[in-house]
Amino acid sequence: MEIVLSAVLAELTTRSINFFINKFSKPTIRDVEDRLFRILHRAEVIVDEATGRRITDQAMLQQLDMIRDAMHRGYHILDVFMCQSLDKGDIKDQVMSHSLSKLNSLKEFWSSSRNTQISEQLEKAHDDLSSMIIDMKESLMFLTSYPLLYRQPYSMHILLENCMFGRQNEAELVIKFLLNTQPHGGKEVEVLPIVGPTKVGKSTLVAHVCKDERVRDHFSEIWFMRNQDFTDGELSTFTEGCAMKHQHCVLNSKKDGRLLIVVDLAGNLNEEAWNKLYSACVPSGGKIIVTSHSNKITKLGTVRALTLNYLSNEAYWYFFKTLAFGSTDPKLHPRLLYLAMEIARTVYGNLSRANTTTSTLRENIDFHFWYKILAFLRGSIQKVVSRFGDHPFDTADQNKPSYFGRMATDSGNLVIYHQYHQRFSDEVPKIKLQDVIHGNVRPDGKFEALVWTSSIAPYHSYVITCEIGELKTAGVKRKRSMKNRATLY
Repeated sequence: MEIVLSAVLAELTTRSINFFINKFSKPTIRDVEDRLFRILHRAEVIVDEATGRRITDQAMLQQLDMIRDAMHRGYHILDVFMCQSLDKGDIKDQVMSHSLSKLNSLKEFWSSSRNTQISEQLEKAHDDLSSMIIDMKESLMFLTSYPLLYRQPYSMHILLENCMFGRQNEAELVIKFLLNTQPHGGKEVEVLPIVGPTKVGKSTLVAHVCKDERVRDHFSEIWFMRNQDFTDGELSTFTEGCAMKHQHCVLNSKKDGRLLIVVDLAGNLNEEAWNKLYSACVPSGGKIIVTSHSNKITKLGTVRALTLNYLSNEAYWYFFKTLAFGSTDPKLHPRLLYLAMEIARTVYGNLSRANTTTSTLRENIDFHFWYKILAFLRGSIQKVVSRFGDHPFDTADQNKPSYFGRMATDSGNLVIYHQYHQRFSDEVPKIKLQDVIHGNVRPDGKFEALVWTSSIAPYHSYVITCEIGELKTAGVKRKRSMKNRATLY
């Protein structure tokens, strides 16, 4: 990897000259496509190398974030262009034979105005990325001086499945907060609120930070707590234990008994419970991280809150495509690339949906199978929206009663009553959601099904409580404000 990176740096001077020459020429759209593809490969080498290293310099992290975002945009527009060009080959007949011509997005891809717009976007993506790499030429020379986090696997999809995607800068910001010591030995407790939508990756970010050896070496104890832990008995035991551990650590540790408390809030934390938690950290001058989907926790912070948002469309597509194709080159399968982009648009949202969907796609790299998945997803969504008048994923993420279509030939929908996750070594159900949807199994009555198990910290297993039943609309009005509407998970 270092040899490849050195080669990239050696070419930058020559490339910069060509960049300015080409900027004033009028290349064909195919020329622009080829140039963009080459610069994307160089950017990917840089990003992959940076992902596997512990970079602490905030300026370099910000520059790498800019290159990463530009790379995602470049790949996205390049893939859109490839999908657009499909109507000029035999793919059009293939699509027509499978009724894909009825999909609204196909008309968008095949319009002449869209062709001109994409041509301009291809050139802009190339110019932006080229400029960023040239501007960062000196900084890239120091990239290999940062220590390696792990050995990078051969296939990119293995890397993405086993690392935290797109949060390198945020992780270093949290670590900087945790390692920052107060001047003159201050004992004031510092609090960092982390806010973001449900399943955006708040717990994953904190888990990765707490696994970092710099954080583990800095704190004597790291405690993880959730809402259900805030009973009077649990809090009393917790604070008493903290006091005893602090006395022991001061006498026997070089870490000065520093305590880190991570609080994951699914609801509101009352003032009394918060005061008890806060006082538990006071003897050690410890720190607290509070995560929640509510902005109300920002008032608890002693530093500026960190806000996590969902990935951009381009970054989500890069993640989805990489996992869906695995070690298969998408350029060799343009028809599958089109279907993958349509499926990604259909399930767009949190990364858990991307992981569950792509794992199914990667098991069978076949046009007919992927089209069947796309048709099933769109048909299920349309069925629920037509009866309940709202997009299904919105209410599914709110953990409300919902319906999920089944690909099985027999009647009946999957009625989901509750979604939750189990931690670490907790026992998980043997029934998998994919098997229920595909019709491989049909349990009787209410049952629990495993949706997905994360391969990265905190290693959550996502479980649902459900049963197979009929889609009922009796007594439910079609309006967006209804509180207990059914939906598609």
